[in-house]
Amino acid sequence: MVTARKQQISLVDTPYYHCVSRCVRRAYLCGEDKFTGQSYEHRRAWVADKLQTLSEVFAIDVCAYAVMSNHTHLVLFIDEQQAKSWTMHEVISRWHQLFKGTLLTQQYLRGEPLIDTLQQVVNETAKVYRQRLMDISWFMRI
Repeated sequence: MVTARKQQISLVDTPYYHCVSRCVRRAYLCGEDKFTGQSYEHRRAWVADKLQTLSEVFAIDVCAYAVMSNHTHLVLFIDEQQAKSWTMHEVISRWHQLFKGTLLTQQYLRGEPLIDTLQQVVNETAKVYRQRLMDISWFMRI
């Protein structure tokens, strides 16, 4: 049986990981589909651009990658120290580059005053976002 990625990753052992993402049902990511003759080569640059964007937001560096016809290979480095050095404002701003966030995090970024209990909710949400911004599962799903 397959082991969940969450159980396979241990930053104590190594911050480097090789990840593979495959297309399903004979779908093509890049290259030319020999059955239909249709070219999907334009997607190769899109994948490279997306990886660049994600590595700028996450505390995960792309050390190497290969975009194949129906799958990708990535060698990723999780920079835990970088993620821990971010301020709460930076964590929430980074998260909002990819996701809408919550009403409270949006208010926080706009500088609107929050009562103590709501500020505590924002603090806890930022902790969750910080963890996600150094999580390969979140990186790979986008």
